[in-house]
Amino acid sequence: MRRPTLDYLRTESGSGLVLAAAAVAGLGVANSRLGGDYFQLLAMPVPVRVGDLTETLTLAGWVRALLMPVFFTVLGMELKFEVLRGELSNPRRLALPALAALGGFLVPAAIYLAFNQGHGGDLAGWPIGCATDGAAALAALAIAGRRLPHALHVLVMSVALVDNLAAVSLTAILDNRALDPDMLIGAGAVLAMLALLSRWRTAPFLFYAAGFVAVWVFTLKSGLDPALGGVACAFTVPVGARRPGQASLLKYFMESLHPYVAFLVLPIFVFAAAGFSHRAVRLADLATPGALGLMLALVIGKPLGAFGLPFAATLLKLVRRPIGATWRQMLGVAALCGVGFTISYFIAGMPVAPKPAIQLAILLGSVASALVGAWLLGFGNTRGDLRDAPPELI
Repeated sequence: MRRPTLDYLRTESGSGLVLAAAAVAGLGVANSRLGGDYFQLLAMPVPVRVGDLTETLTLAGWVRALLMPVFFTVLGMELKFEVLRGELSNPRRLALPALAALGGFLVPAAIYLAFNQGHGGDLAGWPIGCATDGAAALAALAIAGRRLPHALHVLVMSVALVDNLAAVSLTAILDNRALDPDMLIGAGAVLAMLALLSRWRTAPFLFYAAGFVAVWVFTLKSGLDPALGGVACAFTVPVGARRPGQASLLKYFMESLHPYVAFLVLPIFVFAAAGFSHRAVRLADLATPGALGLMLALVIGKPLGAFGLPFAATLLKLVRRPIGATWRQMLGVAALCGVGFTISYFIAGMPVAPKPAIQLAILLGSVASALVGAWLLGFGNTRGDLRDAPPELI
């Protein structure tokens, strides 16, 4: 019998390598003779008109607005499925990933704010360091830590799912842009109809597609990031099967969309978002509060929170360490959670394009987190566990 979470992780791991190639390609083009054309193309205004609906965004803006809501729809469906039917449906298994996600969100935010408070930094940028690129982190985990316990893969995925949705949602909610109440009401009305539609298990898939598109349009015109519409739509999909003996409808939607997201949507976004010219960045820019706070949030804050809170809870015997996992492996996995990469780029672009220094800080922080995590996992496989851990925890 196939385990949906394992299938998901295999796709995520493969996608991480594709994302790395897309980032290298974006950086390469941006710093080549084609750099001018690359930036000019991304900044080109593209007007779209369908009936009375008119919207003009740059090409990069359309990449975000059209593609990333699909990704967050899949992300939301994955979280719902895991909590209701998957690896996180067991309360005993849920506690440790929940603590890791909580620590991996709060500690990076605190570190970023500590460096920017009172130093003229951008206080609104704190969610950037709270993100985890699940695909890139799982790819690094697959390469560096072969034959690791399955629970560690689930831990990375759980932190990525929860922290990414929380960071994106809070960034959009705290945005100071004016919102159109009529469009918000329209989005809410369609979501309510989708919730009612979920009671009709044999409803045609076309109805769901039409509802998702309508929510996307209303959210886009309301002033909110369309990614929030994707998350909201995900939670309206029923977890039950259409007919007895069939797979979950939520699982079917998730598995149908995920390969396109993993190998098409995210690579295109990364190619457009990761490119910046080295001429636009000075080394001194990395010492600014925003860039420095972001790098420390990813490299130090993420592992400190994602490892520290579960470790403390284990000492207090509130949760148990995953069977077969060493503390060094847990620390290595926590370090990999600092690979913000794609999601950090996305949050950094809400609502305006990030500065090149922030793009470079995301790249350096993510690469450093991947290297530290890979070293800890490889070292842990050959040298054993932490020797100073309490005996009852080993």
